[in-house]
Amino acid sequence: MIAILDYGSGNLRSAERAFAAAGVDVRVTSDSSVAIAADGLVVPGVGAYAACMSQLSSIDGTRIIQERLQAGKKILGICVGMQILFDEGTEKKSTPGLALLPGRVSPIENRILPHIGWNTVSAGAGSQLFRGLDGESFYFVHSFAAHTPVPNAINSITEYEDRFLSAVESELISATQFHPEKSGDAGARLIRNWVESL
Repeated sequence: MIAILDYGSGNLRSAERAFAAAGVDVRVTSDSSVAIAADGLVVPGVGAYAACMSQLSSIDGTRIIQERLQAGKKILGICVGMQILFDEGTEKKSTPGLALLPGRVSPIENRILPHIGWNTVSAGAGSQLFRGLDGESFYFVHSFAAHTPVPNAINSITEYEDRFLSAVESELISATQFHPEKSGDAGARLIRNWVESL
């Protein structure tokens, strides 16, 4: 069973449909026991970094995520759900993140922001998420990103004048800056790849 964490942020219904299409039981939930017990937990996120962290705290989301990781259970962060896994976000003000991945989330340096639309990803060597997806494009909507590669992880990169992390994969944590649930067939394949990794 895949749980999609409902903390008031994210495209919950489109994510639910996309993961259901992968042939798995999907539940959108803010129930900590369901989220902790699930085979995989999806942490979505849209909007401002600080607001997402506040909303996550309102359902004790930090504890949910930490307990899963301590139990050896995987999570997938999407968009701001990826960003809050890092040490800090700098949107409008400095906001502490979950500090599960080292680094800060800072503005993309580009003449045109936000970065909206389709872009390619240079997958890191050994990536499971991007298996069978060489050269495919994914859908992005953001103005901030992590830029520094995460040690001891598979780092995938996108260029939009600036270079930033578009995905990170470690033993238990996977995360994408783009929206796989809005990325058509390529996003559906990436979701299946993650589900199969469980």
